[in-house]
Amino acid sequence: MNKTQYNPWKSKQPENLPDFIIGGAMKSGTTSLHAILNNHPDISITHNELGFFDIDSVLQHPDFNFYNTENQTWVTQSMKDQPELLWNWYYSQFAKIKNKGPIIGEDSTTYLSSETAAKRIALQDKPIKLIFILRHPTKRVISNYLHLLKSGRAIYSLEDTLRYNPNSIIRRSLYKEQLENYYKHIPFERIKVVLFEDFIQNKEQCIGEICDFLGLDFQKLDTAVFDTHANKTKIPKRIKLQLLRNKLLQKRNNYRYSIFLPIKIKVLGKVPLRYRMVDKLHKKMNPKTSDYSFKPSESTLNFLDNFFKQELEGLDGLINKDACSKWFK
Repeated sequence: MNKTQYNPWKSKQPENLPDFIIGGAMKSGTTSLHAILNNHPDISITHNELGFFDIDSVLQHPDFNFYNTENQTWVTQSMKDQPELLWNWYYSQFAKIKNKGPIIGEDSTTYLSSETAAKRIALQDKPIKLIFILRHPTKRVISNYLHLLKSGRAIYSLEDTLRYNPNSIIRRSLYKEQLENYYKHIPFERIKVVLFEDFIQNKEQCIGEICDFLGLDFQKLDTAVFDTHANKTKIPKRIKLQLLRNKLLQKRNNYRYSIFLPIKIKVLGKVPLRYRMVDKLHKKMNPKTSDYSFKPSESTLNFLDNFFKQELEGLDGLINKDACSKWFK
């Protein structure tokens, strides 16, 4: 008789898994949704994005992998090598939540574009629910680019990024392909799709639907939370100067995760003084501001719209919502 093969990605403690996950799309209002839901007395959500179910993916998390130049080896978040360490790290993120309500959640905006995450979430004995927010794909791309710009990861202009590294900002807007991957592994009724535009226009109705989806009493929410707008993008006015700063400090990006992740790398240590000095000088010369509005060219917007009209054909029927017909009038 064949025994079921052990899979390290299947939790041995399903009671310690979240009840729901806000899984993306990135730059589509997930932070605001997190903030609103976290005000419900029966909900508790982890503070950080965890990215656990695709933590070992170099495509989803290039910053989670470290190359040790001293001994020329890679340090990765390997479930195969240290499953107990990784699972205990994941459980600990929920244990840190103070004043926990009965419904526990997390948000990881890489999940929507990761079929690996879909397979691993489906593998669990707990029927984890998923919430995805879809935003006008072109507007999401622009917001994604600005996020990479201000966080130090964009080293080209928007147009050159689309020429040389389009995958870095486009792939997370390929909603049809991504949702098809999820529906292959997870039942339709466990996935809630929300349109960003509906969320912005009528937060109360959208949150009410999400509460029903999670089995929560909507009336327990204070109506004041519907004015929440978290994570508003602030970018520097001098884009070229920011790009120069990003090129000079590319190696600094790995430092942000070197301590947070379950498998840490001690070689990195403290951010070198030269990086900190350049960054400090740049912040004084080119501060981020909410007053500056980034405006892409009409040609670039049309280029992206035409691409997504083709790529997302059939999305409305898949999710049973008027998405593309709203975005591309």
